[in-house]
Amino acid sequence: MLLAKEVVRAHKILKDVVVYTPLDYDHYLSEKYGAKIYIKKENAQRVRSFKIRGAYYAISRLTEDEKQRGVVCASAGNHAQGVAYTCNEMQIPATIFMPVTTPQQKIGQVRFFGGDYVEIKLVGDTFDASAQAAMDFTKAENLTFIDPFDNPHVQAGQGTVGFEILEEAVREGIDFDEVLVPVGGGGLISGVATYLGEAAPQIEVIGVEANGARSMKAAYEAGRPIRLPEIDKFADGIAVQKVGQLTFDATRKYVKRLLGVDEGLISEMIIDLYSKQGIVAEPAGAASIAALEVLKEDIKGKTVCCIISGGNNDINRMPEMEERALIYDGVKHYFVVNFPQRPGALREFVNDILGPNDDITRFEYIKRASKGKGPVLIGVTLANKHDYAGLLERIEKFDPAYINLHGNETLYNMLV
Repeated sequence: MLLAKEVVRAHKILKDVVVYTPLDYDHYLSEKYGAKIYIKKENAQRVRSFKIRGAYYAISRLTEDEKQRGVVCASAGNHAQGVAYTCNEMQIPATIFMPVTTPQQKIGQVRFFGGDYVEIKLVGDTFDASAQAAMDFTKAENLTFIDPFDNPHVQAGQGTVGFEILEEAVREGIDFDEVLVPVGGGGLISGVATYLGEAAPQIEVIGVEANGARSMKAAYEAGRPIRLPEIDKFADGIAVQKVGQLTFDATRKYVKRLLGVDEGLISEMIIDLYSKQGIVAEPAGAASIAALEVLKEDIKGKTVCCIISGGNNDINRMPEMEERALIYDGVKHYFVVNFPQRPGALREFVNDILGPNDDITRFEYIKRASKGKGPVLIGVTLANKHDYAGLLERIEKFDPAYINLHGNETLYNMLV
């Protein structure tokens, strides 16, 4: 089991390697939620995420023989960057396995940080498939695997985020009530919770998972790590099907509360952070900020720290994030509606069905007309989300057989 003293040892190794990232009082979020909100900006780290901490410390603990033979890792991106940066610095060969679905921005960053010391292999659609390929390769080549989370030295390195939070809080006289930590495989929360649980047990550490990938919650309920049958990979940095045994043990010991946040809410917070404050956060990194919305009644008057775990956000994903945010807010909706195949049908829909300030954002015939009617995929953005019920009533009069894609993931993914 990880101990706080190992986190302290990791801090001594890492203090001259990693960036001592800012712990900033956030005026905007504090006013918005009626609390004192501080953010720990690991998006300002050398590789724009906390992952360099665990990777560097774990690799530094290897024997010289292990370093010479080389290391292997599997990662959705951020751990890979940490390993790549470390191996380039230490001149250690590394083979890095990444899912085929990894954003190109992260793949490019791994190449940039690793230089000539890193080979990238894209394997599998999920982190877990990529990790299995990496393990097989490790055994076949007799190399050392650097697990992204289920490794005590990785956990200790990630725990130095908690060390820095508490060190600065003591120095500045800040009394935190809660620290919100994003949860994927559990490396960050297990390290932070272990250190704070022993050094400052009065501070509650709360884990934050994306609703589409709640593997730690599933482990809590089962009493052991179990594999989720499928996950939403949107928040790729915390989209893990199965948490580690070591991370589960440490997290369960110190963390009593786990929260789920909707991917749409995460998207909204990414946009809000950037547009209001110029803060770049990736989906996993914004999860702790999204949790403030879930906890808004509970945190009034409290002092809270949110860890922004990373800022490796691919700008090409912004349209998807805007879409998810609008859907989450109840403003954007998609329907399949049968339209009469006659002149004026669209004008009739616009005049009689939509509100004066509503907008059609998509209008697409799905197939040829049959019996004078043809199905149309139609996207509607409401001027006011409270007009939704009235919109449904009017659409039903227009076409009693219409299909609402809200909640129908299969049709939404196929058509939209």
